[in-house]
Amino acid sequence: MYPAAFPHDPITPIFENVYLVHGSIRMGPGLRMNRNMVIVKNGDELTLINPVRMNDEALLSLEDLGSVRHVMRLGDFHGLDDLFYVDRYQAQFWCQSPPETYKVPIASHVISSAAIPPLPNAQFFVYEAAKFPEACLLLEDLKLLITTDSIQYWADWSYTTFLTRCILQLMGFKLTLLIGGPWLKRVTVQGGSLASDFEKLLALDFEHIVGAHGQVLREAAKPMLKAAIRKSFPQ
Repeated sequence: MYPAAFPHDPITPIFENVYLVHGSIRMGPGLRMNRNMVIVKNGDELTLINPVRMNDEALLSLEDLGSVRHVMRLGDFHGLDDLFYVDRYQAQFWCQSPPETYKVPIASHVISSAAIPPLPNAQFFVYEAAKFPEACLLLEDLKLLITTDSIQYWADWSYTTFLTRCILQLMGFKLTLLIGGPWLKRVTVQGGSLASDFEKLLALDFEHIVGAHGQVLREAAKPMLKAAIRKSFPQ
């Protein structure tokens, strides 16, 4: 009924009450790349962001950490494992409306720029010009911006096969912070641009970024994002 768990690292703390599961996804023969799930702990409640199904041992570790109350899809193209966690823990599900790629589960709460996240001192940012839903979550106290495909920081090629690496490099992926080229092409309306959305994003107060692919970028997120914006949206 549910997709299988793919290889992944253990649950790893990255900030106070914030954890990362660095895992993988198989897309076809010889094709595998990394993907991330972020876990935020608030008291005894856990919020899973960009869910990645874990193996049974890791699920026990998750349950030792707290009670899964919320499952959050920030990007429309990431939703493979949402239903598994919603069903297993009877969790509240958050996504933008209407979803395009994964029609289930049905949203308990709709993400918008005005929606209040189920976490203290947090806010959503929505790419209003995008053809398909995509959002970010800012944890204000930590100055941590959680993204999906829009902004990614690649520090290595972990969980990425040689063939996938070659394809990614042909698409412009490098070991740096970048705006996902295939994502940008797919979500941009013909004749439109997301440049103004990214300029609005820069106005938020963040220093760190973690996306649904790659690794955590600490301290240098804002200047590196400015450089990525200049590259993706040349004047």
